Amino acid sequence: MTKDKALNVFEALSELYPEARAELHFSNPFETLIATMLSAQCTDKRVNMVTETLFRDFPDAQSMLTLTQEQLEERIRECGLYRMKAKHILEACKILISQYGGRVPDTRKELMSLPGVGQKTAGVVLLAAFGDDQIPVDTHVFRVSNRIGLACANTPDKVEIQLRDVIPEGERSKTHHLLIWHGRRICHARNPACDNCPLNHGLCEKNL
Repeated sequence: MTKDKALNVFEALSELYPEARAELHFSNPFETLIATMLSAQCTDKRVNMVTETLFRDFPDAQSMLTLTQEQLEERIRECGLYRMKAKHILEACKILISQYGGRVPDTRKELMSLPGVGQKTAGVVLLAAFGDDQIPVDTHVFRVSNRIGLACANTPDKVEIQLRDVIPEGERSKTHHLLIWHGRRICHARNPACDNCPLNHGLCEKNL
């Protein structure tokens, strides 16, 4: 897709979703990191239900480490993959304390050195916690970008590279949220509501 056509897609989605924003609840970099780790293969709504009390009782890395893995598993069980997530969260908290004085690092390399933190999670933390102009590729961004022709790639990393080529700086974070909202509300994985999609009228390259 050309940059001009990508701009048309951005403008159409901006008009459709003027309030597009992160739907996970967090108030600082630590909460952003943990909530994003919990969101893997889980809905934001369910994560928010879990973190409402988790962050109240354990607001930082030091307090989170007062939990055993079994206790944390019980607190996050509803998020799915809870054993692996609990293990990664506690290991990450240990590193935050030992290497960063309890703070969450603000570079992609440092973030991705934490257990359970990959390209997408690091991008979300940089975007949401530190205001970087990032376009992390989750399942919605991956699906919608390929479907509407913003990208044509078979891995999230490749999609992110292609999106950076067509989405101008300063608009990438906003585009990230727009694509997620579109994927959740219209461009579903199954039975997308194409009849209600503004991109289905001359903008969408792949009318699936």
